[in-house]
Amino acid sequence: MKTNLQKILAITGEQGLFTYVSQARNGMIAESMLTGRRSVFGPHAKVSSLSDISIYTEDGETPLKDVLLKMKEVLGEADAPDAKSDPKVIKEFFDKALPGYDADRFYVSHMKKVVTWYNLLKKYASLDFEEPAEEEGQQAEGGEEPKEEK
Repeated sequence: MKTNLQKILAITGEQGLFTYVSQARNGMIAESMLTGRRSVFGPHAKVSSLSDISIYTEDGETPLKDVLLKMKEVLGEADAPDAKSDPKVIKEFFDKALPGYDADRFYVSHMKKVVTWYNLLKKYASLDFEEPAEEEGQQAEGGEEPKEEK
């Protein structure tokens, strides 16, 4: 099954990643990939969809999806280095996976998040991502097309 990065969420102050479930009256409901528990997050929660995250590179910004795919190419079926690894190990890994990253704006703390997210996606979802056209196609298939009023 392909992973829709628009529905995978990083929430500030919460550990791990979450899957969007639905809207709630006072926010949204998301399910933790780690525990499977559902929680309501209010309108003041800082929520980022993984599809909206980019990594600073010398050429501008690279979408997280592309970074994850490059990591997969380098790693094959292996896991990414653990976030608790020596910072040198993590930097060396990103030198291989994303050689043009901007060292002045893409810090080791960011690298740790990305390797953690990679390992979570590999374990609990899939590193095979939906393309935007596929996502739109699924939404259109869900119901009837709107009819024009006369």
